[in-house]
Amino acid sequence: MSRKPVPAQAGERARLEVVFDRPQLLGQLFGHYDQNLVAIENRLGVYIAARGNKLQIEGEAEAAARARDVLTGLYNRIVQGEPIDTGTVDAVIQMSTEPTLDGIIRADVSQPPSVMIRTRKKTIVPRSATQIRYMEALGHDDVIFALGPAGTGKTYLAVAQAVQQLIQGSVTRLILSRPAVEAGERLGFLPGDMKEKVDPYLRPLYDALYDMLPNEQVERRITSGEIEIAPIAFMRGRTLSDAFIILDEAQNTTPAQMKMFLTRFGQNSRMVVCGDPRQVDLPDIGKSGLADAVGRLEGIDGIAVVRFGAADVVRHPIVGRIVQAYEGPDE
Repeated sequence: MSRKPVPAQAGERARLEVVFDRPQLLGQLFGHYDQNLVAIENRLGVYIAARGNKLQIEGEAEAAARARDVLTGLYNRIVQGEPIDTGTVDAVIQMSTEPTLDGIIRADVSQPPSVMIRTRKKTIVPRSATQIRYMEALGHDDVIFALGPAGTGKTYLAVAQAVQQLIQGSVTRLILSRPAVEAGERLGFLPGDMKEKVDPYLRPLYDALYDMLPNEQVERRITSGEIEIAPIAFMRGRTLSDAFIILDEAQNTTPAQMKMFLTRFGQNSRMVVCGDPRQVDLPDIGKSGLADAVGRLEGIDGIAVVRFGAADVVRHPIVGRIVQAYEGPDE
């Protein structure tokens, strides 16, 4: 490799060495034209040189240590058979800079995550420290509120967990819902029958399902009623037992709608409520049903609240910067 060192931040400099015992995996670790190494160098301000099965890392001491942890973490993921792409590299780098809940010790990115979700089409691992907490909550809490901007994986991970539980037989059906339109579910002026009216607004939920299950299974399970996708108005008067229930775009509910939805909870069920409190689209509703519910229910046993920020956006890195530019730094 002949790349020039990337200027590091001022501070004590260090030179670290990492040795890998399976050289045949280093091509995957480095990436096409060493793109993974370049990404680590640019993001952390270090210089990485390869010598056989050894990598030398030079830069500011803390940045060099983070780069070592990132490389080790990516290598260990490859050993376990996980695919490594640019998104994975960006996520592990981001996680290396995040504090844990105590705000002192960084998350250990050198080991593959202890929590994952397995569906028919893919195995999903967390891509930020907040996603780790969220996936843990999805596994053991009864009601989970996931708050934060688009692109943080709130709905996607909830659908993945729901599909996993359906496959395992922990629940017998999935119920995916959201406010049908941003103007208060006034659907009469739209052409077509009710399904044709609401499907465009539920498309993100369909897209997530097709990412987890083969197309024919999605269609078969929808036809059989194992998977139901419907606007929130269709939930009224029901008790949802043995079900995994997801409400998306929950910031666009009224407090009355939210109360109605939450009280549909039945035996052996799990409920996930996703939304961005900063993106309320309904005019003149007063307080959002999502904000009202979190204010009333946070801290109650069995109810988890997970807050995502711009740093948790797992789409292209520029999306996180756009979110931060519009909404300001995370509180």
